[in-house]
Amino acid sequence: MLVNRKESEARFSEVDSMGIVWHGHYIRYFEDGREAFGKEHSLGYMHVYEQGFFIPIVNVNCNYKRPIRYNEPLMIETRYVDTPAAKIIFNYTLYNKHSKEIYATGSSEQVFLTRERELHLTVPDFFVQWKKDRGIVTS
Repeated sequence: MLVNRKESEARFSEVDSMGIVWHGHYIRYFEDGREAFGKEHSLGYMHVYEQGFFIPIVNVNCNYKRPIRYNEPLMIETRYVDTPAAKIIFNYTLYNKHSKEIYATGSSEQVFLTRERELHLTVPDFFVQWKKDRGIVTS
Protein backbone atom coordinates (compact mmCIF):
# COMPACT_ATOMS: atom_id res chain seq x y z
CA MET A 1 0.00 0.00 0.00
CA LEU A 2 1.34 3.43 -0.95
CA VAL A 3 1.06 5.98 1.86
CA ASN A 4 2.20 9.51 2.55
CA ARG A 5 2.19 11.22 5.93
CA LYS A 6 2.39 14.99 6.09
CA GLU A 7 2.71 17.05 9.26
CA SER A 8 0.71 20.23 9.66
CA GLU A 9 -1.03 22.21 12.37
CA ALA A 10 -4.27 24.09 12.71
CA ARG A 11 -3.48 27.70 11.81
CA PHE A 12 -5.10 30.77 13.34
CA SER A 13 -6.64 31.74 9.99
CA GLU A 14 -8.50 28.38 9.89
CA VAL A 15 -10.33 28.61 13.22
CA ASP A 16 -13.54 30.27 14.33
CA SER A 17 -14.11 32.38 17.46
CA MET A 18 -14.20 29.19 19.56
CA GLY A 19 -10.74 28.17 18.34
CA ILE A 20 -12.11 25.25 16.28
CA VAL A 21 -11.11 24.61 12.67
CA TRP A 22 -13.96 25.33 10.26
CA HIS A 23 -15.22 22.06 8.74
CA GLY A 24 -14.44 23.08 5.15
CA HIS A 25 -10.71 23.21 5.90
CA TYR A 26 -10.68 19.44 6.47
CA ILE A 27 -11.13 19.03 2.70
CA ARG A 28 -8.21 21.40 2.17
CA TYR A 29 -6.10 19.18 4.44
CA PHE A 30 -7.03 16.26 2.16
CA GLU A 31 -5.76 18.35 -0.77
CA ASP A 32 -2.51 19.01 1.11
CA GLY A 33 -2.20 15.25 1.59
CA ARG A 34 -2.81 14.56 -2.11
CA GLU A 35 -0.15 17.07 -3.10
CA ALA A 36 2.38 15.58 -0.67
CA PHE A 37 1.53 12.06 -1.90
CA GLY A 38 1.99 13.20 -5.51
CA LYS A 39 5.43 14.69 -4.77
CA GLU A 40 6.61 11.57 -2.95
CA HIS A 41 5.23 9.05 -5.44
CA SER A 42 5.49 10.98 -8.75
CA LEU A 43 1.74 11.35 -9.16
CA GLY A 44 1.34 15.09 -8.74
CA TYR A 45 -0.94 17.25 -10.82
CA MET A 46 1.93 18.36 -13.06
CA HIS A 47 3.19 14.77 -13.47
CA VAL A 48 -0.24 13.82 -14.81
CA TYR A 49 -0.59 16.99 -16.90
CA GLU A 50 2.74 16.26 -18.59
CA GLN A 51 1.19 12.96 -19.73
CA GLY A 52 -1.69 14.85 -21.36
CA PHE A 53 -4.35 14.61 -18.65
CA PHE A 54 -6.20 16.58 -16.02
CA ILE A 55 -7.44 14.76 -12.90
CA PRO A 56 -10.41 16.63 -11.44
CA ILE A 57 -12.06 15.57 -8.21
CA VAL A 58 -15.49 14.03 -8.88
CA ASN A 59 -16.26 12.82 -5.38
CA VAL A 60 -15.00 13.67 -1.90
CA ASN A 61 -16.32 12.71 1.49
CA CYS A 62 -15.36 13.51 5.04
CA ASN A 63 -16.41 11.78 8.25
CA TYR A 64 -15.85 14.15 11.15
CA LYS A 65 -14.83 12.42 14.39
CA ARG A 66 -13.72 15.28 16.67
CA PRO A 67 -12.89 18.97 16.26
CA ILE A 68 -9.41 20.18 15.45
CA ARG A 69 -8.40 23.08 17.68
CA TYR A 70 -6.01 25.94 17.04
CA ASN A 71 -2.34 24.95 17.02
CA GLU A 72 -2.96 21.21 17.47
CA PRO A 73 -0.27 19.08 15.79
CA LEU A 74 -1.94 17.49 12.79
CA MET A 75 -0.89 14.46 10.75
CA ILE A 76 -2.45 13.98 7.31
CA GLU A 77 -2.24 10.37 6.15
CA THR A 78 -3.04 9.78 2.48
CA ARG A 79 -3.39 6.21 1.18
CA TYR A 80 -3.69 5.21 -2.47
CA VAL A 81 -6.53 2.74 -3.15
CA ASP A 82 -6.07 0.61 -6.24
CA THR A 83 -8.96 0.12 -8.64
CA PRO A 84 -9.18 -1.34 -12.16
CA ALA A 85 -11.29 1.68 -13.18
CA ALA A 86 -9.84 4.75 -14.89
CA LYS A 87 -9.73 6.80 -11.72
CA ILE A 88 -7.52 7.63 -8.77
CA ILE A 89 -8.89 6.95 -5.29
CA PHE A 90 -7.38 8.09 -2.00
CA ASN A 91 -8.37 7.46 1.61
CA TYR A 92 -7.42 9.96 4.31
CA THR A 93 -7.00 10.00 8.04
CA LEU A 94 -6.47 13.27 9.91
CA TYR A 95 -5.13 12.67 13.41
CA ASN A 96 -3.25 14.28 16.26
CA LYS A 97 0.45 13.71 15.73
CA HIS A 98 1.12 13.01 19.42
CA SER A 99 -2.03 11.44 20.88
CA LYS A 100 -3.04 9.66 17.62
CA GLU A 101 -6.67 10.70 18.23
CA ILE A 102 -8.53 10.73 14.91
CA TYR A 103 -10.11 14.01 13.82
CA ALA A 104 -11.58 12.80 10.53
CA THR A 105 -11.46 10.14 7.85
CA GLY A 106 -12.41 10.53 4.22
CA SER A 107 -11.87 9.68 0.61
CA SER A 108 -11.68 11.24 -2.83
CA GLU A 109 -12.01 10.10 -6.43
CA GLN A 110 -10.43 11.69 -9.47
CA VAL A 111 -11.00 10.86 -13.12
CA PHE A 112 -8.83 11.37 -16.16
CA LEU A 113 -9.75 14.10 -18.64
CA THR A 114 -7.85 14.68 -21.86
CA ARG A 115 -6.51 18.15 -22.55
CA GLU A 116 -9.61 18.61 -24.68
CA ARG A 117 -11.59 18.05 -21.44
CA GLU A 118 -13.01 14.71 -22.60
CA LEU A 119 -13.48 11.90 -20.11
CA HIS A 120 -10.90 9.14 -20.67
CA LEU A 121 -12.72 5.85 -20.08
CA THR A 122 -9.74 3.50 -20.01
CA VAL A 123 -6.74 3.55 -17.70
CA PRO A 124 -4.05 5.66 -19.40
CA ASP A 125 -0.87 3.83 -20.37
CA PHE A 126 1.32 6.05 -18.20
CA PHE A 127 -0.85 5.21 -15.16
CA VAL A 128 -0.63 1.46 -15.87
CA GLN A 129 3.16 1.89 -15.98
CA TRP A 130 3.08 3.94 -12.75
CA LYS A 131 1.25 1.05 -11.04
CA LYS A 132 3.73 -1.51 -12.44
CA ASP A 133 6.71 0.56 -11.29
CA ARG A 134 5.34 0.52 -7.74
CA GLY A 135 4.41 -3.18 -7.70
CA ILE A 136 0.67 -2.47 -7.58
CA VAL A 137 0.02 -4.53 -10.72
CA THR A 138 2.29 -7.15 -12.22
CA SER A 139 0.86 -7.76 -15.69
